Amino acid sequence: MTAVDTLTPEEIARQKRDAQRAQLRPLANRRPELYDEDEFSSDEFEAMMEMYNGTLASIEEGEIVKSRVLEIRENLVVLDIGFKSEGTIPLEEFKDMPELKVGDEVEVLLEHLEDSEGSVVLSKKKADFMRVWERIRVAYESDQPVTGTLVKKIKGGVVVDLMGVDAFLPGSQIALRRVPNIDELLGQTYEFKIIKLNKRRRNIVVSRRVILETERAGKREKLMKELNKDQVRKGVVKNITDFGAFIDLGGVDGLLHITDMSWGRISHPSEMVQIGMELEVKVLDIDWERERISLGLKQLQAYPWKDVAEKFPVGTRVSGKVVSITNYGAFIELEPGIEGLVHISEMSWTRNVRHPSKLVSIGEAIEAVVLKVDSAEEKISLGMKQTEQDPWMVLPLKYPVGTRLNGKVRNLTSFGAFVEIEPGIDGLIHISDMSWTKRVQHPSEVVKKGDAVDVVILNIDAENKRISLGLKQASEDPWLRIGETFPVGTELPGKVARLMDKGVVVDIGNDIEGFVPLSHLNLTGQQVNSSADVAWEGMAMNVRILEVDPIHRRIVLGVVDIPAGQERPAEPSKVHTEDEDNVPIPADLDAVADEE
Repeated sequence: MTAVDTLTPEEIARQKRDAQRAQLRPLANRRPELYDEDEFSSDEFEAMMEMYNGTLASIEEGEIVKSRVLEIRENLVVLDIGFKSEGTIPLEEFKDMPELKVGDEVEVLLEHLEDSEGSVVLSKKKADFMRVWERIRVAYESDQPVTGTLVKKIKGGVVVDLMGVDAFLPGSQIALRRVPNIDELLGQTYEFKIIKLNKRRRNIVVSRRVILETERAGKREKLMKELNKDQVRKGVVKNITDFGAFIDLGGVDGLLHITDMSWGRISHPSEMVQIGMELEVKVLDIDWERERISLGLKQLQAYPWKDVAEKFPVGTRVSGKVVSITNYGAFIELEPGIEGLVHISEMSWTRNVRHPSKLVSIGEAIEAVVLKVDSAEEKISLGMKQTEQDPWMVLPLKYPVGTRLNGKVRNLTSFGAFVEIEPGIDGLIHISDMSWTKRVQHPSEVVKKGDAVDVVILNIDAENKRISLGLKQASEDPWLRIGETFPVGTELPGKVARLMDKGVVVDIGNDIEGFVPLSHLNLTGQQVNSSADVAWEGMAMNVRILEVDPIHRRIVLGVVDIPAGQERPAEPSKVHTEDEDNVPIPADLDAVADEE
């Protein structure tokens, strides 16, 4: 016999009633005003239990049910759905209900009647999703647009609030062209087409571009009938690039290239237009096949080069701003759309300008003179140096021929030395004007770069900007007293400087050279056919003055004797011709021999 068999009917009824009361106790915790253990009789308790169990039987998992807010905690909301235990939902799911309070009714999704801890599993977010899903599905299947708001930027696109649920808008579907700054669109509300739907994964993909393309197609068809070349229309700047701006003409975009924005020079389109600006433009060209419309803004302004020759006559002094510098000159903006070129050769009368940037800089205001105007080619030639007097024109008056002055050697060449007589003005000392007596092979034998030298003005050619200077002319001509210094018959040592085809040139000291004819080279009396047969460069010999001719600047010598012990070099000396030398050779050598 079991323990149950020993119980009386009254005891069994009491145990059953206690179990039912334990089952209803959670209801008492939530609705104490509906429950009092001592208030109801056994029959009333049975009726209440049947009603409570009937309520539980009507609730199924996966359904949207109404709930009542029992408590709002720091990050949770406690809800009563009329079940034996409460459910909780994270507070963040109620972000669309900022005024939530205890007692409010909220629709939620019943995911599970009990979890591992015996609690009801609820979700408001999923309930919201299911509530609008049917509307989204209908819109998708019927290809109807839906309204949404761009919420936040994520990788690859933007999150869109679509009827309270999140949808994904890919970056390529935001607009017809790439959007440079997506952040500027956040918070904006647009119409979208649903292009992909997956309920199981709760994946919704939308597109704004599809709607824009449809609108553009309709507007394009309308514009094709209305738009014509050379037409002037209003448009709104939609986008700006380095090469121009895209203008919305009312559903179709046209390109306003940077070169068609202004007759003047601009470095970036943003100097002329801003996004959202409304402006009038001229239709320059239409290509419907390639969907390209070229627009112009400067074409609505007066052509600046019209009558430019009358505005800027040749010889006019003008002022402008340097807008560009090249290797060959600088471009000066005289007025918007009109620029002139100052060639590097027209920048200074005296300075050797290696690059225009040495004299001018971008943005600098300068004065110039109009040299030439070519309206057809849109070219104006300007000169900066013409604003000042040409110093070369006054040089002949300032420095008459024979003027003695001091200058600095700036450069050496094979034919002479350039000497600066004024800042930027050089004169040339030709190699033939460096010494009265010495045969100068190279200017470096007489002067060095940087030397200060006394020179004499020999000639000034102002037109060709050339000055001839003399170095030897700054000192007394020794040939005026040569006869006193070297009287005929004087014997003195010398050294062979050069071999000539008709004799040898001998250095007799003090940079003075004389000439020994072939007939006076051989002391044995035999005929000499070539100077190289009996002499060589550097050979020492004692000579006698036979003739001094100050007028023709020549000295004729004869060999007295040749010191012994000299060796001929292995390499023979070069024999020069008369044309290669600047030492005057007597024309009649036989006459010289007879005189001796």
